[in-house]
Amino acid sequence: MNSNDRRLPAGGRIDRAQPIGFSFDGRTLNGYQGDTLASALLANGITLTGRSFKYHRPRGIFSAGPEEPNALVTLGSGGRREPNLPATTLELAEGMSAESQNRWPSLAFDLQSINGLFAPFLSAGFYYKTFMGPTRRAWMFYEHFIRRAAGLGRAGTEPDPDRYEVRHAFADIAIVGGGPAGLSAARAAAYAGASVALIEQDFLLGGQLLSERSDGEAAAWLKAVETELAGLSNVTVLRKTMAFGAYDGNTLALIERNDDPTAQGAPRQVFTMLRARAVVFATGAIERPLVFSNNDRPGVMLASAARIYLNRFAVLPGKNILVAAANDGAYLTAIDLAAAGAQVTIADQRSASPADLAEEARRLNVAIRAGTQIADLRGGHEVKAAKLAGPRGNSEIACDLVCVSGGWSPTVHLTSHLGVKPIYRDDMDGFIPGAFPAGHFGAGAMMGCFSTADATDGGHRAGIEAAAFCGKSRAAPAPAKLDLGEAAANAFRAIPFVGRGKAFVDFQMDVTSKDIELAYREGYESVEHLKRYTTLGMGTDQGKTSNFAALSAMAALRQATIPQTGTTTFRPPYAPIAIGALAGRAVGHHFKPFRRTPMHDWHVANGAEMLEVGLWMRPYFYRAAGRDVNEAYVAEMRMVRGAAGLMDISTLGKIDVQGPDAAIFLDRVYVNGFAKLPVGRARYGVMLRDDGVVFDDGTTTRLSENRFFMTTSTAKAADVLSRLEFLLDTAWPDLRVAVTSVSDEWAAMSVAGPRSRDILAAAFPEIDVSNDALPHMGLAEAEFDGRALRIMRLSYSGERAYEIYVGATAGGKVWHHLLEAAAPFGLRPYGVEALGALRVEKGHVAGPEIDGRTALDDLGLGRMIGKRTGFVGDVLRRRPAFQAPNRQRLVGLECTEEGKRLRGGAILFMPDDTVAGHGRGRITSVTFSPEHGRYVGLALLAGDVAVEGSEVLATYPMKAETVRARIVSPVFLDPKGERLHG
Repeated sequence: MNSNDRRLPAGGRIDRAQPIGFSFDGRTLNGYQGDTLASALLANGITLTGRSFKYHRPRGIFSAGPEEPNALVTLGSGGRREPNLPATTLELAEGMSAESQNRWPSLAFDLQSINGLFAPFLSAGFYYKTFMGPTRRAWMFYEHFIRRAAGLGRAGTEPDPDRYEVRHAFADIAIVGGGPAGLSAARAAAYAGASVALIEQDFLLGGQLLSERSDGEAAAWLKAVETELAGLSNVTVLRKTMAFGAYDGNTLALIERNDDPTAQGAPRQVFTMLRARAVVFATGAIERPLVFSNNDRPGVMLASAARIYLNRFAVLPGKNILVAAANDGAYLTAIDLAAAGAQVTIADQRSASPADLAEEARRLNVAIRAGTQIADLRGGHEVKAAKLAGPRGNSEIACDLVCVSGGWSPTVHLTSHLGVKPIYRDDMDGFIPGAFPAGHFGAGAMMGCFSTADATDGGHRAGIEAAAFCGKSRAAPAPAKLDLGEAAANAFRAIPFVGRGKAFVDFQMDVTSKDIELAYREGYESVEHLKRYTTLGMGTDQGKTSNFAALSAMAALRQATIPQTGTTTFRPPYAPIAIGALAGRAVGHHFKPFRRTPMHDWHVANGAEMLEVGLWMRPYFYRAAGRDVNEAYVAEMRMVRGAAGLMDISTLGKIDVQGPDAAIFLDRVYVNGFAKLPVGRARYGVMLRDDGVVFDDGTTTRLSENRFFMTTSTAKAADVLSRLEFLLDTAWPDLRVAVTSVSDEWAAMSVAGPRSRDILAAAFPEIDVSNDALPHMGLAEAEFDGRALRIMRLSYSGERAYEIYVGATAGGKVWHHLLEAAAPFGLRPYGVEALGALRVEKGHVAGPEIDGRTALDDLGLGRMIGKRTGFVGDVLRRRPAFQAPNRQRLVGLECTEEGKRLRGGAILFMPDDTVAGHGRGRITSVTFSPEHGRYVGLALLAGDVAVEGSEVLATYPMKAETVRARIVSPVFLDPKGERLHG
């Protein structure tokens, strides 16, 4: 078919002076500025646009908006590839490249359409019944094939090169919907003095007015109001922007799309959080389809959609058209199609037709068959004929387009997001929002007002009421009258007609009327159970066109009313949202930014290999110590053990705890007591979770009677602060305590090793660092260059060590000062790999052991409690499971095989065990020990076999290695603590 063969020579809201080239499934096509992808496809005679989810039946364009269930396409390629986009919402752009989905090898010939032959075995819930055996592990076999068959489009795997943004916006009044009701509301609120944000998902304003002729009364009214709004400085119009969620505090979540592949510099999508003082919902209504055999064939379309394609896009989607009606609105479509030159027949399910509309239709040679409904359709990739059932029996007519109209469902999704329950109205056979909360208003078709005159009046009224709610009460002139003569919605319930062919209720998920009957027979009568059992409404369209038909079918089966049957719960988002849009620019290190210590630049300049540890960049090792990490960390360990090493520990969490009840508070959060800790002394402490599992460890120093300086592990700094705040807010709000993170305020460094005291004495001669003046766990406070300086004698390595804290801006200066003063002692820096290895030798537990599964006794820390009670986690730590004899406990391991090594994560077995499964425990931390000349490690091993001197097998499946090791004390170095106390 020639390009744009179905395009009318005149009319519509397209710009014929601006042709646009695009492609679909590799075929080059043409459209015009103002087209959507769907309208351009129809203009080019393309009716087959996709395949269905389960049966791979051919499908065509069904609607003209976001409710589209069939015409889902993948846009772009490479990193810009985005699947499952409704062709009906995509504004045509030069160079747009789209492809159909869920077909192989081609759209016209899809091998998986063979699924239709197995339809009796693929009914609702078949996956619950089919993939259950014959063995317990059979699912592992099925899963591969099910996953390959699941889904519609295929997402890209390359990095997305486009930019996404997140914005925050504010307005007095947010108005959702740019149809006649929304436009009238925006105009009224703006004249009343309110700042207004008008949100419209389409790239044109007008809503259903766009289905009217572009040279008629509706177009003139629309142009006048648009011009009026453009002249009001307090009105912001957001086109191509969908409100996909409504949240507390009058917050609307918006997505603005830009699908133009040639746009330079513009963000692909913008996610906006709009906060308003009042909200007017004018979201319109969605036309319902009809249920009959083979109602999913390409060429079946909602009547309102056919009218939009005709009058907005100047596309005549068929020449021999059948309009299946259950309401008066379908007659307007039939009249416009006939006036455009099509041969039209109306099959009206009602016995009586509307006299005035019927008269106008007959004047245009439209044949009207009252009391008639479609029984079946004939055709494959396109409709060829329809079988009708009427008062005079069955008949068949040829047709190439079937327009269906089963009534209208108000779009209540957004109001339902806020918990407003929809209420049923008999007079329109549909649901409208229930009672609005304060500051929310509704207008137009979503409130059951289906005439344009009622919509404009209701919108004006809602705009004035919303402005008054915001304290804006200037006079707002009434809008120009617009009465298009539409009849009010009637309560005629469309009658499904199910013959031998499949009658689809949910087109996207391939749910048929028989699936609903099966669900009813099997006891799934609740609409929520029906949804999950049949997957009804669980596609990308979320059942926008299928929901009411499904409720009606279940109500009929239950012999209940629609209100008794109920509705499913509408949840955000209203339509699928790209994760990239939600992330905005918070990707990579904009999501997890690098945190650098005050000494970072020195590390880089002096040969440090930097490592990302949590959010921090830390020195992994220094190249001066070795060619790679394995060589360097051992050399750095020897340096610390032999003389001294300097370590940047600024990444530790630092929390200032102040208040009259600070000591009481710490007594409750730590398992060991802090109330009696003397001023100027530090203590190692352990925190538990409520369930008795170890949460974190660290040291806390008492600076004064009511002030403490707490340090936490680097990884848990934020979690500990959050936990402390939570406890103060919820468990003990009576305690007079304030906790503040000071992690970024202090630079910190540690000097460890036998010469550490000499180094400090040389660097800070005015401070007495003797053993008497500054014992282990002691504090010295002074000044350096006019800045506060704290020295705490704490050890993580097992050597005598001092932690030095100074203001962050002076951190680099103190670091340099230490290195210069300690040059005669051979002081050099060491990295985190050596730091971890030193703590393993000393038997200190850290993150690999405190992994959210271990209790105090597991780690050998139970003795810290003494006779104390009343701290967080005290009750549940006593659970019998934590005292079980075979519970894994901390042990030390040393490799007994020459030339071999232990590996972290290795599974432990006893020598006579079968090497299979999870074993008796696992190695948590490993290092080569220069002190012992072999690999040693910490492990968690079942207590009933954890006997020092016994042998275990350490199996590492990733490398198919098994190594023999001996169980020893977890403290490999200086068990009496003479080095750190000396």
